[in-house]
Amino acid sequence: MDLKQAMQGKVLLAPMAGVTDRAFRGICKSMGADLTYTEMVSAKALQFKNIKTKRLLDIGEIEKPAGVQLFGSEPDVVADMAAMIAESYAGDIFLIDINMGCPAPKIVNNGEGCALMKNPALAARMVRRVKDSVSLPVTVKIRKGFSTDTVNAVDFAKTCADSGADMVTVHGRTREQYYSGKADWEIIRQVKRALDIPVVGNGDIFSAADAKRMFEETGVDAVMAARGALGNPFLFREIQHLLKTGEAMPEPDAAERMETLMRQAAETVAQKGEKTAVVQLRKHAAWYIKGLRGAKVYREALVRVNSLRELEDIAREIIAESSRSRAEF
Repeated sequence: MDLKQAMQGKVLLAPMAGVTDRAFRGICKSMGADLTYTEMVSAKALQFKNIKTKRLLDIGEIEKPAGVQLFGSEPDVVADMAAMIAESYAGDIFLIDINMGCPAPKIVNNGEGCALMKNPALAARMVRRVKDSVSLPVTVKIRKGFSTDTVNAVDFAKTCADSGADMVTVHGRTREQYYSGKADWEIIRQVKRALDIPVVGNGDIFSAADAKRMFEETGVDAVMAARGALGNPFLFREIQHLLKTGEAMPEPDAAERMETLMRQAAETVAQKGEKTAVVQLRKHAAWYIKGLRGAKVYREALVRVNSLRELEDIAREIIAESSRSRAEF
């Protein structure tokens, strides 16, 4: 597979723990995301046959083949689980991504995620072991560095590439920054210039114009949207439209936002059961109404919903209120 050609100009949905479940990924795919990833999957938990972890590998028909993102600190364990996934989910999986960028304390304190950027030798062994264990493309997601004093994205990305990585995604923030401040697109550009393999840019893609500018300023092969897609899966079609036509699309109105939320809600309930789904959907609902008239009042109601019907009733009320407002205008 020529991954560089396959990824050229693509727009990807970032893996986000607790957010990018099967239902949300399916919505984003339908809106134009070229590739989706599972939520971050613990290789160690898979090794111990954790049921909840295994469920994260459930890939929807619309998104096949998708990426699976693994994290861990033991090369043999990560490689063995990558091999198991490649065999068990053959045809469903496009690539195996190794997370070396997660900033969460519980991950970093275990020597996983972004902690690996402080140990290039271990990271290199992990990439080599995973690469030897599967025939799928093996990719790595990294950050600018662990801290402002240890910015090493270029050298670290080279190490990953030299160890067999087929693609590198760079989030332009340090672990120290978490998600604050501004993403450094210059470091993404530097990584792109230093590598022969595809490079994906990640950080501060909140609009179609942002995506277009990242392509132009960094020369990356693909861009990855994360927080910009929260409650806004429409971002993907807007990016695709701008890249294809050079013209901006109108933003979705309240009715389309709520109809999309209800579609996602119905799919989440079907996959997880109503009780679990509704609790998880509260945050998605709050994201969907951001910027709408009366959002503060509706948000207070949405974060307390206990059933699918309650959520749908509020969504329909928002649609009706939006229609009345347009009529009055």
